[in-house]
Formats: sequence, C-alpha cells, structure tokens
Amino acid sequence: MGEVGELCCRGYNVMRGYYKMPEATAQVIDSQGWLHSGDLGVRDENGNYRVTGRLKDVIIRGGENVYPKEVEDFLYQMPQIRDVQVVGVASEKYGEEVGAFVILKDGATLTPDEVQDFCRGQISRYKIPVHVFFVTEYPMTGSGKIQKYKLRELSVALLRSSSA
Repeated sequence: MGEVGELCCRGYNVMRGYYKMPEATAQVIDSQGWLHSGDLGVRDENGNYRVTGRLKDVIIRGGENVYPKEVEDFLYQMPQIRDVQVVGVASEKYGEEVGAFVILKDGATLTPDEVQDFCRGQISRYKIPVHVFFVTEYPMTGSGKIQKYKLRELSVALLRSSSA
C-alpha cells in the first residue's frame, strides 16, 4: 500500500492475446496469465488504485526513479504554466536527466531558473528539471495524445543547437 508499481490484472475479462501475434502477446501476458498494462499505480488505504503514470515514461536518473506525472503535478502549481510535460533527457553522467516542456499561459513569462527555483526545497533535488524548454504546442497523435518520445527527440535537437 502506498508503493508505486505496475498495474496488472488477470481473469475471464482479460484478453487471451493479440490475434496471430505470439511475440507481442508474450511481452504483455506472463506465464501466470497476468496482463501487464504498462500503467503505474498506487493503492490507497481504502483499497482503491490510482494511475500515476506510464512505466515506459519513468526517468531513471543515476539509479533514482523519477515519475514524470509527479513532477508535472508539482509544476502545475506555478500560476504561469498552462501545460507541462516531463520527459527523460539523455545524460552522459546520469543516463537521463529530468526535462520539462512548458506551455505558458497567455501573457505569462517565466525563465528556466524560475522554474528550478520554484522546485528547490519543495521536491527532491534529483526530480528538479535540469532542462526547461518553452514551447507553444506538443507533438500529438491523430487521436490527440502527446507523443513524449518526440519530446525526447526534440530535447536532443534543442540541446545540440544551443551548444553549437
């Protein structure tokens, strides 16, 4: 209870597998019949589960797990921020660093230092975004989901262009 983990389920209501795709099925359904959702969640004191993010989105910074949704929820407290997406940014030293892609509210201004200062002393040091990028929109799928992998790719391009 209170510990983040992957949400898994099994039972008569769970699919038996992907049609004619045994390799894909083996990646999500284990030998015990548990379907691994890829969603992270936590159980509360009442036995209810709350989804806290996606397993593939977890940032591993020098052995520490950073859950993007936790950092995003914290940054939403800043009145200038309309939207924020947190992703892992490649780092030679730590493997990944925390990067935040921020969309500001109309007329608002903010600097990367102000975002980092807001975090200091409020969240763990390793969760503070090392890189803060201001954007006007996010890459989206046709169904309206944010493509975080494209944000990771964008971070590489932005860092490369800023160091040139």
